Amino acid sequence: MLFAFSIAPADGGSASVGDIVAEAVRVVRESGLPNETTSMFTTIEAETWDEGMEVIKRAVEAVLARSSRVSLVLKADIRPGYSGQLTAKVQRVEEALREPRE
Repeated sequence: MLFAFSIAPADGGSASVGDIVAEAVRVVRESGLPNETTSMFTTIEAETWDEGMEVIKRAVEAVLARSSRVSLVLKADIRPGYSGQLTAKVQRVEEALREPRE
């Protein structure tokens, strides 16, 4: 199952929040779960709902340690029995792009 999420401080502090967001990303990377961070979201792949939500919870707590308020946006692709989808979904789109248009 895939979890795409964005965590950011929401207490009106500095315009640049990168150093605080980095604390959340650090939690994700230390989790050992497959992950990818882009400019807007971090995506993780977990075997179970609980495993994924535990990492997200710890990432939120890392931001809360440096901010009095946190914003969380979360999207999940819940598809039991599938793994490797963090890269497989992108590969399928890339393959489709290589095919000529009809």
